[in-house]
Amino acid sequence: MKKTKDPTPPGNKKTERKIRVKFVHPTASVVAIAGTFNDWRPEVTPMVNLGAGRWCKDLVLLPGRYEYRLVVDGEWMADPLRQETSPNPFGGLNSVVKVGD
Repeated sequence: MKKTKDPTPPGNKKTERKIRVKFVHPTASVVAIAGTFNDWRPEVTPMVNLGAGRWCKDLVLLPGRYEYRLVVDGEWMADPLRQETSPNPFGGLNSVVKVGD
């Protein structure tokens, strides 16, 4: 069997980083995250209910800039804990997270 050569030069490999997204909503029953990292599909990234209205999700992402929104009981909204946002084509704002090298 022939070995294939890795096209990434040594020392240039990007390492995935863990990002924790936290959210608090006293009456939410289902919370998910949709963004550029999951093709805007909230069903593949549900948040974990920690109780007392607290939600959390760990994302493992390569370095880069990502836009996302929270989906709270079917309603799309920007993450109130993220300071950086970007306008979206629907007249709202996407939250932005930057993952460093």
